[in-house]
Amino acid sequence: MSALKNKVVWITGASSGIGESLVHECAKQGAKIILSARREAELLRVANEAKLQENNFLIVPFDLADTSRAGELVLQVINKFSSIDILINNGGQSQRSTVMETSTDTERRLFEINYFSGVNLSKAVLPFMLEKGKGKIVVVSSIAGKFGFYLRSSYSAAKHALHGYFESLRLEVEKQGVSVLMVCPGKIKTNVSINAILASGMSHNQMDESHETAMGPEACAQQILKGILSDKEEIFIGGKELLIVKIKRFLPSLFSKIIRKQSPY
Repeated sequence: MSALKNKVVWITGASSGIGESLVHECAKQGAKIILSARREAELLRVANEAKLQENNFLIVPFDLADTSRAGELVLQVINKFSSIDILINNGGQSQRSTVMETSTDTERRLFEINYFSGVNLSKAVLPFMLEKGKGKIVVVSSIAGKFGFYLRSSYSAAKHALHGYFESLRLEVEKQGVSVLMVCPGKIKTNVSINAILASGMSHNQMDESHETAMGPEACAQQILKGILSDKEEIFIGGKELLIVKIKRFLPSLFSKIIRKQSPY
């Protein structure tokens, strides 16, 4: 019997990449799944390809740049399934622009998508988890949440902020049965670089070479579920690029030399 059998799992960014793979992995384990992203047609495609039954899934489309209606969205889910066992804040958008060329509006948008969306949705879900005395909030951050990098200023800042916020939340709610898992992927072969925002507000529209040969989203999703089921607090997923996190912690001078030699793409 799967540990996720009949569990209600809400996945944002479910229309592609890691989120889409998470839908498939959760479906294999018999979970009831809420799929969220902007494109409703793509969410329906994912649900059909995952062979989800009508009574076992719900499409809740919304734009991560505007989660002002988070409370209403949560009520849609509660009305369908009566509870939310696991919330996976997976959706996000990367960046490819220097500090000086990035407008304040673009910086705010990046924070709305990468930080406030997870905060707002989690705060709306949390009362129902606390009422039941159990639940798990999963936050997909990035290794960019552990150090800054070329052309990623606001993206990296938003990911850093996630750690401060949700690590604090973990301490506040763990004795009430709610746990928090921080997920830090490195390079994963998704459309994250293609969809990254430029200073102009347009998409980068290019697959970075470092992502082209990276770990696939299916393997990443499997590791995320393993972290959930093992009740981990923080996991790192990726390839050799993960070594830079340890180097920064234990050999900061070496880290400074290495990071300056890395390609922004």
